Amino acid sequence: MVIMMKPEKSLSTAMNARIMGSGKETLVLAHGYGGDQTVWDKILPSLLTHHTNYQILLFDWSFSGAIKDPNTLFDPAKYSAYDAFANDLIALLEELNLDSTIFVGHSMSGMIGCIASIKKPHLFAHLILIGSSPRYVNSEGYEGGFNIKDIEELFSSIESNYDEWTSGFASVVIDKNDEASVKMFEKSLKRMKPDIALSTAKTVFLSDHCDILEKVVIPCTIVQTTNDIVVPISAVEYMKKMIKGESVVEMIDTIGHFPQLTAPLKLLEVFDRVMKI
Repeated sequence: MVIMMKPEKSLSTAMNARIMGSGKETLVLAHGYGGDQTVWDKILPSLLTHHTNYQILLFDWSFSGAIKDPNTLFDPAKYSAYDAFANDLIALLEELNLDSTIFVGHSMSGMIGCIASIKKPHLFAHLILIGSSPRYVNSEGYEGGFNIKDIEELFSSIESNYDEWTSGFASVVIDKNDEASVKMFEKSLKRMKPDIALSTAKTVFLSDHCDILEKVVIPCTIVQTTNDIVVPISAVEYMKKMIKGESVVEMIDTIGHFPQLTAPLKLLEVFDRVMKI
């Protein structure tokens, strides 16, 4: 009697990975907390049109509401640190046989990309870090933007009334005058399971990766908006100072934490410079 074993689902399938375009170079777009790969929709058509020498990899992190069965992919204990996400990123790139990529990490994905680049530098040619921060909590000699009381109140709000919190959070991190973008991100947040949202928020806002920056040797472009309530300019200056590899800071004049939504054309100009159109 022959027992047929059901093949395990590949990581690329589980993470909704898709490659668009047919160029020989690869651009990887990694969304941040509460989002999914649709957060790149405003810039994707232009990237595919103007950078035909690139293929573009999009995917959803395990916490995303776009994951079909998050309980089979997301383990709160495993994903209590960025290290596990970095390992997923490495495994995904290796599964797809990609290396020397330009990695674009929005928000938490920026530090995940930094960690992955330390582990497997050959997978990355350049890191574009959008609204990224090594640490969100203030400490002596470091301004991360929040004190621990602020963070604890955020966790309490997520836990007590997740639906209400999603609406408020979306309008705070995105320019409230851009109603379409606020609604888009709010909808994405609401798709997350509240327990996964809380667990991931704790991983993000209690993280401290200041000590890894000096190990990052891959060239970096640090993208920061002029008015970001999540990441203060002091955190950006700290990253620029501490990253060992060559790094530049690109400021985008827009309100909020999502320049790919509120200032897509300005963000594309940054991409053009990195991708050498």
